[in-house]
Amino acid sequence: MSSLFLRNLDEHLQLMQVLGTLDAPVSAAGKRLAAVLSAGGKIMFCGNGGSAADSQHLASELTGRFIKDRRPLAGLALTTDSSALTCIGNDYSFDDVFVRQVQGLGRAGDALIGISTSGNSGNVLKAVEAAKAMGIFTLGLLGRDGGKLGALCDASIVVPHGVTARIQEAHLLIGHTLCGVIEAEMGVGQ
Repeated sequence: MSSLFLRNLDEHLQLMQVLGTLDAPVSAAGKRLAAVLSAGGKIMFCGNGGSAADSQHLASELTGRFIKDRRPLAGLALTTDSSALTCIGNDYSFDDVFVRQVQGLGRAGDALIGISTSGNSGNVLKAVEAAKAMGIFTLGLLGRDGGKLGALCDASIVVPHGVTARIQEAHLLIGHTLCGVIEAEMGVGQ
């Protein structure tokens, strides 16, 4: 019997072979996000658990740098303000922790990336619904079959797998690729 690491590695490698089918939607999404930033908009990220960590990671690739030194880009993780999260969660509900921030911070022409391995996270769904009503481009970075978010978002990138850890590993690759496309589209070389 092989070790857990080797089984996980095999599962990971099998999924990576399938991800080639996502080339066109990832490229298109990256170009759309670059257009948002080029027009003066910002990209907001939201998700729960590991997807919250991915939100922070990807937002920091924009405000810091990804590959090349460049001006900071407007990336904002809605998962990082503990006072906002606990205030909104307490005064309203956990389902409102992102939607209230989108309504207060978002503007038409911005983008919201909702990250959900199930595609059914209630607080991400509410944020996407509000964003769409406000004229904010919505991108779902999703797993499994895309869930409810798959059809709701303006564009969706769905990792076709059922294991959360493998989906999250793929989301990181896709997120890094989006950052690379953004930099390339905005004239920052790879």
